Amino acid sequence: MDRLLLMRSLVTVAGTGSFSGAAKVLNSSGSLVSRHVAELERQLGVRLVNRTARSVSLTGPGQRYAEFAARILEEIQAEESSIAGLHDRPEGALNILCPRWIGSLDLGDAISAFSVAHPKIVVRFELDGMSERTYDFLDSGFDIAFHTRDLRDSSMRLKKIASLPFVLCASRAYLARRGPLTHPNDLARHDCLLHVNDPVWRLGHGHSATLHKVRNVAFSSNSYLALQKAAVHGRGIALLPQRPVYEDLTAGTLQVLLPELGVPDRPLYALHGPGRETPRRITVLLTFLTRWFSENPIPTLARGGPDTE
Repeated sequence: MDRLLLMRSLVTVAGTGSFSGAAKVLNSSGSLVSRHVAELERQLGVRLVNRTARSVSLTGPGQRYAEFAARILEEIQAEESSIAGLHDRPEGALNILCPRWIGSLDLGDAISAFSVAHPKIVVRFELDGMSERTYDFLDSGFDIAFHTRDLRDSSMRLKKIASLPFVLCASRAYLARRGPLTHPNDLARHDCLLHVNDPVWRLGHGHSATLHKVRNVAFSSNSYLALQKAAVHGRGIALLPQRPVYEDLTAGTLQVLLPELGVPDRPLYALHGPGRETPRRITVLLTFLTRWFSENPIPTLARGGPDTE
């Protein structure tokens, strides 16, 4: 029989002085409360109460154990209330997993701003490769994982945070040396700078979009920052997130290629575990990030401007 149930019955008997009084408090029966106390006596191997026809009194060991049980039950209730409160208050630990490339750029800035705005939330922010199994982050102790690809796992909760624009670009020095890119099919004769997790480039929008598997790889990396540096140094053509290269584009260091086609944006999704209610610290983060990306938009590149072919 549940030890806590037995302890609660004894403590209530001690407070009311009778089995019937304890039964009223516990919404039970006097005979059941009496059996609970008897079972506790059996488990402990000592008599806890003196039973008479009119009253129940505690023995010496019974008084001691009732005081001990009361402390235990009070501590359990206090801890349960505290833990339940954490669910409703924006505080406590928040463990976040993110792909390296986005975590070191836009999302890293946004998470840092969130941590400053909510100092009672202790953030653990790790950058790593993302598993194909969308729920693996939960098994690793993370509360939220960010993805930039469409997800189909109905058991997870998913929220789109922002759209991240990408751009196809190269340095003017490279284009002067190798010639312009006038059609997507011409990529086959150009040196390409490839992110190892992005081997197929999608160019254009909607029904006119085309997929191009990059074959002439001159430089590859799992870091968009490294690819950006290689592009600036004239190593080849790269498909890069627009925010970190915006200054290079406006300064003319890099040049937008095939601006008439464009490149589809990448969605930024926040993924968290199932459950009837989402912990407050998670909802606060998601709201903050959505607002941060809205208030810090990536400037739009004008088509046909000085940074295009």
